[in-house]
Amino acid sequence: MRVILLGAPGAGKGTQGALLAKRHDAERIATGELLRDAVRSDSPLGRKAKSYMDAGELVPDDLILEMVREVIAEEARDGFVLDGFPRTVDQADGLRAILNGLGMPLDGVVVLKVDDEVLIKRLSGRRPCPECKAVYNIYFDPPEQAGICDRCGAELQQRSDDDPETVKHRIQVYARQTRPLVEYYQASDTPVVFVDGAQPVDAVQSDIEDQLAGAVRA
Repeated sequence: MRVILLGAPGAGKGTQGALLAKRHDAERIATGELLRDAVRSDSPLGRKAKSYMDAGELVPDDLILEMVREVIAEEARDGFVLDGFPRTVDQADGLRAILNGLGMPLDGVVVLKVDDEVLIKRLSGRRPCPECKAVYNIYFDPPEQAGICDRCGAELQQRSDDDPETVKHRIQVYARQTRPLVEYYQASDTPVVFVDGAQPVDAVQSDIEDQLAGAVRA
């Protein structure tokens, strides 16, 4: 399996990507994690990325693409799930060149669709525990005592980028970036499927499998 998972922040890409990768014995590739791992390992690419990050600058596309190429070539020959990458048409062009060079065409692009109201509640309602790392949601999975972790009794926190206004801005930015990207893949030979990401986790996973299978057969 060689697929791209697209979806707004809070749509469930991480959860679904991990499940897909495990089921198909594929490599899950999330560029945020890729960057952090490269920096921690002090690899040549990681040192280059760190120089941009330390300066408060965006890591250039060509550097991110080189990291992705390295992982695909060395660790993902049997398949991969790209989680939230590419984000722009330029990145998609770069990825296509990499995959063509490796002889590894995409099987499909999965777009997880979730209403903005649900996304805002999923993100702004998150309350992680700083001690045991448990994660609650005040709307969908609240702790027994407001603001206190059920497991260890620590005071729950809210990430600064999870306040409602910031969440709305993140969703708007995603929509602007991703609309042309979806159109890019729809104009290509790669099947694009749309899945209701507001369903229960198992139902989303089953829907992804069914739609990808149908798209490939078609």
